[in-house]
Amino acid sequence: MSTAVILLAAGQGSRMNSDLPKVLHRLAGAPLIAHALASARAVEPERIVVVTGTGADQVDPALRALDPDLRIVHQTEQRGTGHAVAQAVPELAGFEGDVIILYGDTPFIQPETLRAMLKARRDGAAVVVLGFDSPAPGGYGRLITDGAGRLLAIVEAQDATPAQRAITLCNCGVIATEAALLSDLLAEVGTSNAKNEYYLTDIVAIANARGLHAKAIACDPSETMGVNSRVDLAAAEAAFQARARRAALDNGATLTDPDSVWFALDTYIGRDVLIGPNVVFGPGVTVESGAEIIGFCHFEDCHISRGARVGPFARLRPGAELAEDVHIGNFVEVKNAIIDEGAKINHLAYVGDAHVGAKTNIGAGAIVCNYDGVFKHRTEIGARAFIGSNVALVAPLAIGDEALIAAGSVVTEDVPAGALAVGRASQTNKPGLATKLMARLRARKTEKVPG
Repeated sequence: MSTAVILLAAGQGSRMNSDLPKVLHRLAGAPLIAHALASARAVEPERIVVVTGTGADQVDPALRALDPDLRIVHQTEQRGTGHAVAQAVPELAGFEGDVIILYGDTPFIQPETLRAMLKARRDGAAVVVLGFDSPAPGGYGRLITDGAGRLLAIVEAQDATPAQRAITLCNCGVIATEAALLSDLLAEVGTSNAKNEYYLTDIVAIANARGLHAKAIACDPSETMGVNSRVDLAAAEAAFQARARRAALDNGATLTDPDSVWFALDTYIGRDVLIGPNVVFGPGVTVESGAEIIGFCHFEDCHISRGARVGPFARLRPGAELAEDVHIGNFVEVKNAIIDEGAKINHLAYVGDAHVGAKTNIGAGAIVCNYDGVFKHRTEIGARAFIGSNVALVAPLAIGDEALIAAGSVVTEDVPAGALAVGRASQTNKPGLATKLMARLRARKTEKVPG
């Protein structure tokens, strides 16, 4: 049976106290909405419809960047969750299957939870609602059940009686139902409530009034963590990182100081990777099995192959591709560059917009001068070349296999394979002049200091 997802991302998020729409605030290097989309994709939906509203001029382009095939609709008036879902219903025209309603500010719903909801729906429940048990339910809506899992009603906290407020089974807002039934139920939702809004949760009472079966499924409360404030965002970050660190350890990586290692949503770490302290993985990083990351490194949108050794204090920027057994040492920065097998850039170097051949050695203080102030230019360095210390390679440039660049050279022309390039100013020695100059300077210093 087919599945569709409606993802609600139209809220204002005023408690974030930000000019940035709430769903675009970053968690583990990705917008909140990207986490919700990852949850949605886990059930392989035929369609995903996202409802945007406040800040749509920023949210819509961000969504297109994440997935150009998303269907996006707008809620131009903030009239409640039922009204928001109703804006998405026309996008389900012709769709026959189940619909799951998710939220852009609830990033941790797990695939197995959604699959359990779909199973309950396909086992006969007309409407399935996801809940969680909380000892301090506060402002959450309460799930009123008959004790056997049958859901009788959802009551919002502000509309609940004292007895209903004592219930600890809370609504997280995630609902699964049949597409055709959703449209039918929404048509009967009214605004007779404390907020004068269209509550999506009212479809449960409407379904029950028709003699249809509604069911509540409970999940771990950690899955239902919503982000409504900066405090919530910090708590969500801590929760994500704790889970990501544990997953890396369980999958066979070694983290010598787990609490100081930070992962992104899409970080991939292979088996037998050794990661030292204070390492930050930004978005788009893949580390193959058997690599070693020494402490105090920062990576983003890069690939590190088996047997590579990186750090300490190394930075790999977008487009950095390290082949097997590459060594990147302390205070080395690599950007948009392919480093072939066995090459070494061991300290104090910058390599950008370049291709470094196998087993080439780049010395301390060497830099690729890739930017002329307007354009970026490429440098090609062959295999088994030796780039001496404090060399400046002024791109565009090609250096052949087994070429040698003398230390301190500024190289502005191509170097053939096997050639030695020396591009530094000639040195002149003045015998005895250093001694004479120092003597004069000391004498002048004595004259200026009173006895």
